[in-house]
Amino acid sequence: MANIEILPTLRWEGPAVGGTLVLLDQTRLPGETVDLRCDTVDAAWDAIKRLVVRGAPAIGVAAAYATLLSLRELNDAPDADASNKTTTREIAATVTAACDHLATSRPTAVNLFWALDRMRATVAHWEQQREDDSPAGGQLGAELGELLLSEARAIHAEDRDMCAAIGRHGADALAELPAGAGILTHCNAGALATAGDGTALSVIFELARRDRQPHVWVDETRPLLQGARLTAWELTQRGVDCTLICDNMAAAVMQAGRVQAVVTGADRIAANGDAANKIGTYGVATLAAAHGIPFYIAAPTSTFDMALASGAAIPIEEREREEVTCGFGRETAPAGVRVFNPAFDVTPARLIRGIITERGVITPVTAGAVAATLAAGSLS
Repeated sequence: MANIEILPTLRWEGPAVGGTLVLLDQTRLPGETVDLRCDTVDAAWDAIKRLVVRGAPAIGVAAAYATLLSLRELNDAPDADASNKTTTREIAATVTAACDHLATSRPTAVNLFWALDRMRATVAHWEQQREDDSPAGGQLGAELGELLLSEARAIHAEDRDMCAAIGRHGADALAELPAGAGILTHCNAGALATAGDGTALSVIFELARRDRQPHVWVDETRPLLQGARLTAWELTQRGVDCTLICDNMAAAVMQAGRVQAVVTGADRIAANGDAANKIGTYGVATLAAAHGIPFYIAAPTSTFDMALASGAAIPIEEREREEVTCGFGRETAPAGVRVFNPAFDVTPARLIRGIITERGVITPVTAGAVAATLAAGSLS
């Protein structure tokens, strides 16, 4: 595998108060590698909504950093020189409101809410540590800003470590596949979707490092072509052998015996192991079962939502009709036609051979096995 570093999906530049969230604009790939700089909470919200940054782990990390932008806006306000009149409670309320707003950007990816809960907890602890609600003085929220930046960087680093552990566990789980085995993936679950090498693609990259020479079959992933635009780009950048196919070709490729395993990511996993991922994943899992091909999900434990008993309770985002009728600027459907455009579907646990996490592989996928893994503690 070529040792080429992919441009960072996201980063924070500058001080805690006054810095900028910088995102690799994934809507411009693969034709252009362009950064988008977000200086306000609304700009970050819009970037998440428009899929400038996407993938459950990356969304969570981006949102964590974006909470700091509320402090930047507070200091940039016309009356910011009245800092001595702004109290601890008001600063905390400003950041908490930013967390609440960012949480509305996308409803399905649970990492978004998990990360924002950590940032809210940081705010609450800071507010409790200050014994009174006296005016803050000096630069508004400077002390809180440092705490928030530290927490966001911790979330960022933890995700990077989780990706590496997922890669190791996944490569171990697929160790019995022959060299050169075909692995099909759907959507993008690589470095562009995380803070590290990815989830599903981390497994593939680790197999490549072990000289297992995987051949990746890349579903294009309609309607926004994340597989064609992003996954194929990542794999070719890293020198991993791959073939791009249209989504409706997956069955034929499986029937021809060219696929020995399927590995995808996930955006939210219920307590029983039902997993929501990009629309079309359920169809791929059904095809894999029909052909006797093992189907794996690769995701960090932060993607599990133990408050949901099953996938039936996972909220499914519906996106704009234009993504289907006018993809990439060209009309491909008659005006006025009704469109159903769910961004995700749910694969039932019974179709999943194993869920590859940073703590090991959950197999068989049952509520008991999920609970035991999440109770096990840190990554291994």
